[in-house]
Amino acid sequence: MRVQKVVTSGTFHLDGGEWEVDNNVWLLGDDEQVLVIDAAHDAAAIAEAVGGREVLAIACTHAHDDHVNAAPELAELTGAPVLLHPADDVLWRLAHDEDRPADTLSDGDVLRVGGAEIRVLHTPGHAPGAVCFHVPDLGVVFTGDTLFQGGPGATGRSYSDFPTIVDSIRGKLLTLPADTVVHTGHGDDTTIGAEAPHLEEWLARGH
Repeated sequence: MRVQKVVTSGTFHLDGGEWEVDNNVWLLGDDEQVLVIDAAHDAAAIAEAVGGREVLAIACTHAHDDHVNAAPELAELTGAPVLLHPADDVLWRLAHDEDRPADTLSDGDVLRVGGAEIRVLHTPGHAPGAVCFHVPDLGVVFTGDTLFQGGPGATGRSYSDFPTIVDSIRGKLLTLPADTVVHTGHGDDTTIGAEAPHLEEWLARGH
């Protein structure tokens, strides 16, 4: 089992704004099977990184368009289903008028790839259907935009809420082992232990 990062670039649109962004697309698998986490911007580049492996699913941490804009095309290229928490349907519809996710994700679900278990953690706040994917055997968690190096994800736009994201991080992520590596939706990796003090700093500043 291995984790591979593909960085893709494009735009994020919400609330009438547009921002240039670089996204981390994560491939989790072995030489035969792979799970794609967040199909962002460039389906062809993601498919090239997948190579000849079977894509078991395209799992979305949330449905902001910079994380799902390449999902339908990648699903067509690979035949893999797109998985999304249903609470993010409102955001998915902003990105895609017609295509729908093939199946849903729920808190406590277990996905499997290459013999490893991936546990789904519902972590609303940045988005109502935001989820993280914890892989205990590898000591990693994929947090999308829920937790970054330096603190929680943004909550200043529609369908987001700061107290909710703090509760999600405290209740679902800070309970993981401190040495768990955090693979984020943008930027560099961190660890759960490194981010615990940042959460308290945010609370102390009254964000």
